[in-house]
Amino acid sequence: MQPQLRILAPELVPQIIDEAFQLLLKPGIKVQREEARDLLAGAGARVDKDHEVVQIPEKLAREALETVPRDFFLFDKLGQPAVHYGGDDVHFDPGSSGVNVLDADTGQHRPATSSDLIKVIKITESLCQYDAQSTALVCSEIPKEIGDLYRLYLVLLYSNKPVVTGAFSIQTTSSMIEMLSVFAGGLDALAKKPTAIFDVCPSPPLIWSSFGSQNLIDLARAAIPAQIVSMPLAGAAAPVTLLGSVVQHAAECISGMTIHQLAQPGSPIVWGGAPAIMDMRQGTTPMGAVETAMLDAAYAQVGKSFGFPTHGYLGASDAKIVDYQAGMESSTTAMIGALAGINMISGAGMLDFLACLSPEKLIIDAEAIGMAKRMLQGMLVHTTPLAANMYDEINFKGDFLKQRLTRQLVKEEQYLPSAVIDRGSIRTWQQLGSTTAMDRAKTRLKDLLKSYQPPDLPADQVAELQTMVARLASAAGLEKLPPLGD
Repeated sequence: MQPQLRILAPELVPQIIDEAFQLLLKPGIKVQREEARDLLAGAGARVDKDHEVVQIPEKLAREALETVPRDFFLFDKLGQPAVHYGGDDVHFDPGSSGVNVLDADTGQHRPATSSDLIKVIKITESLCQYDAQSTALVCSEIPKEIGDLYRLYLVLLYSNKPVVTGAFSIQTTSSMIEMLSVFAGGLDALAKKPTAIFDVCPSPPLIWSSFGSQNLIDLARAAIPAQIVSMPLAGAAAPVTLLGSVVQHAAECISGMTIHQLAQPGSPIVWGGAPAIMDMRQGTTPMGAVETAMLDAAYAQVGKSFGFPTHGYLGASDAKIVDYQAGMESSTTAMIGALAGINMISGAGMLDFLACLSPEKLIIDAEAIGMAKRMLQGMLVHTTPLAANMYDEINFKGDFLKQRLTRQLVKEEQYLPSAVIDRGSIRTWQQLGSTTAMDRAKTRLKDLLKSYQPPDLPADQVAELQTMVARLASAAGLEKLPPLGD
């Protein structure tokens, strides 16, 4: 039995959904893309062209929601299903779009570069706890116009895993889809076996920007999975109450899914988000707060009531270094997301309100993820009877270590962490240098990079991808791509 967290009383879920549908009519949804407004108007929505506000009837929205796939897979480069969006299956990927990295030697945050992103990709590729890659870092030396596609370019070169990504311009989305098709065998093959999912973000409160609306339409028509990342900020860009923010989240997701499905019924899309509370004392948006995790668990429960695939942004910390706060916030929220059955949980490795990523934290977070995944397995029944036969010939002695069954089952019963987690005696710890978790993560980082094996990619496909990216880089003013190194 998979343990579950359901944070909303059953009667609250339909009330949240009912109020979300009310918001679709009053005040309505601001939709800033004419093509999206035309789709909605053609289906029966009322459009105020002067103010770009659309009133979406509940019947229209519900009909669109009926065509949303209740599950789908992301595939790896070998064509194997790697991530299942649907039900209560839980997967993890690193956080995305960090602008800084934590220098583990100096303790300082500095702008991220291509070499930093490559390092993160290699770590993620090497750790089984991560089911997917992300375009984790913004490379500071790359022109902004091609920053999104360049990050995807590096992931495609250094990883076989599927990727959670996104674009911040209309033109970039089509380029990134074309890049993905190189290794998939063409656009039709990519649609049948997608290797990536694209985050699409509404603007709180209740706004689908011109770019966001068009992104929904383009992804739907290309049959590339989309992941709505609704970001209500409780107390600032959303109601201060957690339930009020969940209502807004639902309205933003329902409206986005409606646009998406009107563009192409049956195209895959995910009920996701990255909400937060606002800390009124500091004016910050704490991603590690328990209330932020409660928002994720609550909106996931609402999405699951429809049967939709889900996503959440958890496992991150607002700490500035990898310390107790970082561990507490990251592991607590990752476990909450796992118990809520969120299909994809993004955020591992992140610090400083998602602005910074630490490779060492990414390694430590993998151990928290390993424990969360073990929790999801629940109490396993290996034997019948459960225990009585194990006492044969024990004779009131603690000799269970001698039993063959103990040796057979210990790895199935226990999550055995790497050496990053210290479970030795104090004497052993002292003999090994009295290291901290950060010290041990540094050591494991070196070992992972040393043992990393790059994917075996067809040379002609690599050349095609490099030519494509070089052309796009040249158009953005970057005449030569940075050297990739090892």
